[in-house]
Amino acid sequence: MSREVLLLADALAREKNVDPDVVFGALESALAHATKKRFSEDADIRVSIDRKTGEYEAFRRWEVLPDEAGLEFPDRQYLLFEAREIDPEIEIGQFVEEPTEAVDFGRIGAQAAKQVILQKIRDAEREQVLNDFLARNESLVSGTIKRMERGNAIIESGRIEGLLARDQMIQKENLRIGDRVRACLLRVERGGRGPQLILSRTAPEFIKQLFALEVPEIAEELIEIKAAARDPGLRAKIAVKSNDPRVDPQGSCIGVRGTRVTAVTNELNGERVDIVLWSPEPAQFVINALAPAEVTSIVVDEEKHSMDVVVDESQLANAIGRGGQNVRLASELTGWTINIMTEAEAEEKKESEVSTIRQLFMDKLDIDQEVADVLVEEGFSTLEEVAYVPLAEMLEIEVFDEDTVNELRARARDALLTAAIAQEETVEKESTDLMSVEGMDAKLASDLSAKGIKSAEDLADLAVDELVELTGMAEDQAQALIMAARAPWFD
Repeated sequence: MSREVLLLADALAREKNVDPDVVFGALESALAHATKKRFSEDADIRVSIDRKTGEYEAFRRWEVLPDEAGLEFPDRQYLLFEAREIDPEIEIGQFVEEPTEAVDFGRIGAQAAKQVILQKIRDAEREQVLNDFLARNESLVSGTIKRMERGNAIIESGRIEGLLARDQMIQKENLRIGDRVRACLLRVERGGRGPQLILSRTAPEFIKQLFALEVPEIAEELIEIKAAARDPGLRAKIAVKSNDPRVDPQGSCIGVRGTRVTAVTNELNGERVDIVLWSPEPAQFVINALAPAEVTSIVVDEEKHSMDVVVDESQLANAIGRGGQNVRLASELTGWTINIMTEAEAEEKKESEVSTIRQLFMDKLDIDQEVADVLVEEGFSTLEEVAYVPLAEMLEIEVFDEDTVNELRARARDALLTAAIAQEETVEKESTDLMSVEGMDAKLASDLSAKGIKSAEDLADLAVDELVELTGMAEDQAQALIMAARAPWFD
C-alpha cells in the first residue's frame, strides 16, 4: 500500500502541476476523515504520511487548554492539569496524541478520497493562479461578465474570478452577461469558495489606472498622477505633475484633439474629467482644483486645515458647481476643507472675527477699544501671542511705550494663569467624581476627563468597546470599570 500512496501522490502532483506536499496533505486529510468515522464520539484525528516510504500512521489527539477555560469539546480537548498527568512537559496550545489504528488505504471509498484530494488540489491551483496574478503587480483587471448574482457581476479574467458589487458599478451603466469590462482591484478576500478578487469601477484608483493605460508618459514616469476625486459617472478631477520640464502634463493627458481623455471618459460611462495641475503650494493647488472658477483671494487656516476662498459674485455658481459638486471634488482632491464665499461674505466674516478678538482683549486685558484695535491691527489674535511674543516685536508698535508693553504682557499672562487654574479645578472636580468608581486611578481619571468622560455617569453610559478604544485597556478591565460605574443604577 505504501508504494501505491507514493505513486498516486506523484501522478496527481504532475497532472495538476502542484507541489507534492499539497497532494500528501490532501491524502492525509482523506485518511483522517475516513479514520474518524470509526469513532462514535467527536474525535480529532491526525494522519502522517512518510514522504519517502509512503508509510502512514494515525493519531487521536486532544488540544491542551488552560485549567480555567473549561471544555467546550470534551472529546478532543484536555485541561492543562489533565494533560500533564500524561506528559509533564506539555504546554497550553499543544496536543496530547495517542496512536490509533489507521484505516486501510484500500478500504477508503475511492470516490470520497478522490473528491477530498481534488478539492484540495483545486484550492491550491486557485491560490497559485492568484499568487501569479498578484506577482505581476496588476491592479487593473479586464474580463468578461460570467454571471450576475443579485445585481453583482462575477467577472472572469483568465483563470481567476472577480466580484464587482452593485455599489461599485458606475451609476446608470447597464452591465450584462458576456460584456467585456475593466475594473480596479480593491482587495483579495479568502472565503469558503476560495480566494476572490473584489473589484471596483467607482474608486478614484480606477481613473488613475485608465489614464496610465492611455498615456505612455505616465507608464514612463515622466508624468505622475498625484491625486484623484470622483463623482462616479458624472464628473472627476485628477491632479497631474510633470517630472520632466519638457513635458506638458495636462496636454499629454488630454491627447491630440482630446483622444486620450475621451477614451477614459467613454470607459467611465461619459464621466467628465477635469485635469488639474498639481502644485506643492496648498493655496495654489486649491486655486487650480477649483477651475474653471476664478479665485479673487484665499485665506489659509493651518490649524483647521481649511481655506476660505473668495470669488466674485459672477463666479460663485462655477466655483460651487451643480449641487456643490465642483467644490466637493476640489476638496477631496486637495485634502483641504474649502469654504467658498463672495467678497461681501468674506468681509462680514472678517469683521465678526475682529470683533470677537477685540472683545477678548478688552475683557481679559482690561483695556479700552482703542488699544484693543491697535493689537488687532498689528496681527495679534490670542492672549498667548500678547504674553509671549518677543518683547522687541511689541516695542516696534509706535503707539506703545515700554511700560505699556510690559503691562499688557503681564495682564495677558495673569489672564492665562487664571484660566489655567480654573481649568485645573474643573478637571480636579471631574476627576474626583470619577475617582469614586471602584478600580479607578488618578491618571486614568485625568485621561478620561480630557477625552470628555467627566463623571461616573458618563463612564456608565459607555459601551465596553468604546472604553477600550478610548484608553487601550484590556476588555475585562473596561467591563469591570463600567459595571462599577453602573452600580448606583442597581442600588
